[in-house]
Amino acid sequence: MLAGPLSINDIALHELDRLSETQREQLLARVESDLSHFVAGAAPIIEAVARDGDAALVRFAREFDKADITGSGVEARRADFDEAFSMLDREMIGTLEYAADNIRRYHEAQLPAEIWMKEIKPGVLVGERYTPVDSVALYSPRGKGSFPSATLMTAIPATVARVPMPIILTPVGPDGKIDAATLVAARLAGIERVYKAGGAVAVAAAAFGTQTVPRCCKFEGPGSPWVAAAKHLLHGKIGSRVSAGPSESIVMADATADPRLAALDLLIESEHGSDSSAFLITWSREIAEAARAVIPEFWKEMGMRRVEYSRDVLSGARGGIVLTRDRQQAYDFINDYAPEHLQIHSKTPFEHLGHIRNAAEILLGEHAPGSIANYLMGPNAVLPTGGAARYGSGLSVHDFQKATSIGHITAAGYAEMAPHAHRFASYEGFDAHANAVSPLRERAPLKADMPT
Repeated sequence: MLAGPLSINDIALHELDRLSETQREQLLARVESDLSHFVAGAAPIIEAVARDGDAALVRFAREFDKADITGSGVEARRADFDEAFSMLDREMIGTLEYAADNIRRYHEAQLPAEIWMKEIKPGVLVGERYTPVDSVALYSPRGKGSFPSATLMTAIPATVARVPMPIILTPVGPDGKIDAATLVAARLAGIERVYKAGGAVAVAAAAFGTQTVPRCCKFEGPGSPWVAAAKHLLHGKIGSRVSAGPSESIVMADATADPRLAALDLLIESEHGSDSSAFLITWSREIAEAARAVIPEFWKEMGMRRVEYSRDVLSGARGGIVLTRDRQQAYDFINDYAPEHLQIHSKTPFEHLGHIRNAAEILLGEHAPGSIANYLMGPNAVLPTGGAARYGSGLSVHDFQKATSIGHITAAGYAEMAPHAHRFASYEGFDAHANAVSPLRERAPLKADMPT
């Protein structure tokens, strides 16, 4: 139940010039997740999966998901996919197909050439060769809903990267079934190896393998703190990117922006949960006040739970309106914050683009709301949070490939480089290194001179 009527007073207005450095730092802070409780709880789960395999998956499905998968098994069957297509609304299938096509086109454009080489000195060729990771487990969370968009965003770059064995792990519902849209999305992405496991159970199953679930090299996809805790405990056993935290966004609006549209888009990420972060930043007081005034109107068009989350976020230090002195102060705040999502509301958004260094995703213009980007524009929606956009990137085909350095040196190239390598090795005290590029090499027997 909402506490009191909705009003403009529920939206914080942060005037940056009036804030102390400490207060500014509070705006930049995110929710800090203490994983200690989850790590302690995940450890026995991981041990059980490593020891008992499929039996543990069945037991934990009953315990955590209230589902009996004894009869249906751990792996989705071909009939389950066919049933999912028959159950799902045809228009929703069309939307999934539309999204899959856009996401595939984007990630195909990311795909690097299989090999490149360059002659950096006469007779010295260097380059890289890209090969896919052998196997990856892709996680599609369920929790309070189902997220077929996450399936598309993780599975498609993996298949585009030509991973030989991509699999999907996802929790089941109380009926013991996988969400129908998730199965449709998996098939559209080109993956039909889908297994019933969620949270720490899923990470452990992929890390150790079970009688049914194959052991994988990497585990990717958004997930709960249980997923993050399991990945922490299994570091070195299975590879993974840094776990994403609560959702966060900044909407930047210049004086040409429509404040109603900016306010509408501010609410997108604010509805994820009370631990999210969402700011509208502008140097126009008129825009700030107009956007702030209209937000309660938009709340009336949302469900109660989403309004509760949104109001929690926008009323405190992790959300609301940020009024800056000028555009440079706005750029500086954005770069210091390094948001997961940034949308620029402006009639000329490209003029601002060059000033932004740190953002995981930048959406340009009032016709590019985060809703479209999250689901089907094409770029990946699995993005770094918590300021990690200062040094990290969104999920891509590069996460499913690895680069191998390649080098080739001819006799002429060796003659030029060997003296320099000998000098380095001698200075650093490595005798074998030095010998390998010394006259000893010239005196060593060649294969043609060796007895047969």
